[in-house]
Amino acid sequence: MAHHAHEPEVVVLPPDKEKIKKLWTVAAILGAITAVEFIVAFTVPHGFFKTSVFVIMTIVKAGYIVGEFMHLKYEAKVLFWSVLIPITFIVWMLIAFLYEGFQLSDVNFI
Repeated sequence: MAHHAHEPEVVVLPPDKEKIKKLWTVAAILGAITAVEFIVAFTVPHGFFKTSVFVIMTIVKAGYIVGEFMHLKYEAKVLFWSVLIPITFIVWMLIAFLYEGFQLSDVNFI
């Protein structure tokens, strides 16, 4: 009978309660922002205010997700802002293009 090499022993670590708590906190914060978005979606009439709220909340959620899941929150603040500011300008540019395009076609956007 051939002798097999020693297989590595599997070590099961106890769950890291702090990391689990952090994940639930992140999920609760994102859930709360999404709940507010739903409330706005179904209670506020369509218009500039509603559009602005959605754009701002989307940027807030994007910044929070980038900060937590991409760990930019723990990096230098310059790196975090170098990601978030261009995203803000891209969203602003898209809104401006849509607004101008709808103005040319006589469709109400805001």
